[in-house]
Amino acid sequence: MKDIMEIVAGFMALAARTAPKGKGDDFLETKILRGKEIQKLAQGMVEYGKQSGKANFDRDGENVRRSDAVLLLSLVSPKPLGLNCGACGFSQCNQLQEAYQEGTEFAGPLCAWRQLDLGIALGSAVKTASLFNADNRIMYRIGVVARQQKMIQGEIVVGVPLSATGKSIYFDR
Repeated sequence: MKDIMEIVAGFMALAARTAPKGKGDDFLETKILRGKEIQKLAQGMVEYGKQSGKANFDRDGENVRRSDAVLLLSLVSPKPLGLNCGACGFSQCNQLQEAYQEGTEFAGPLCAWRQLDLGIALGSAVKTASLFNADNRIMYRIGVVARQQKMIQGEIVVGVPLSATGKSIYFDR
């Protein structure tokens, strides 16, 4: 099933890439993890949970360890849409850029509309997984560790593990 799940991950990356984005500007990056990369990520998640004291990194790390493929999605240097709309918490887009800093897990603040772009891309990706009946789950914890391990660039990273078993490993945990 691993080969099939890697193909599904490729279709998911395609769906994310072609998802609509604000003003048509594309700051999205994708990467498919396989084999040893998945194991490295899983171990890193377990270790990060112990080190940080944050719950469920170990649980999700074990889910990742049992996954056939993992799709990473990120926003790389996302420029504000330029609406001065205040959705990010600042009244002017240039204020958002001036406040930019590295956080404990991600960097920001980021334009709310660019984060919506990432959300729409994620929705398109998991919808595609669903069309192929591939078990999956959007995981913030994957993104934290994948970013720390520099598996993909980006201010914010999210991961979607894939599995094909008789019962989804991502639920009833």
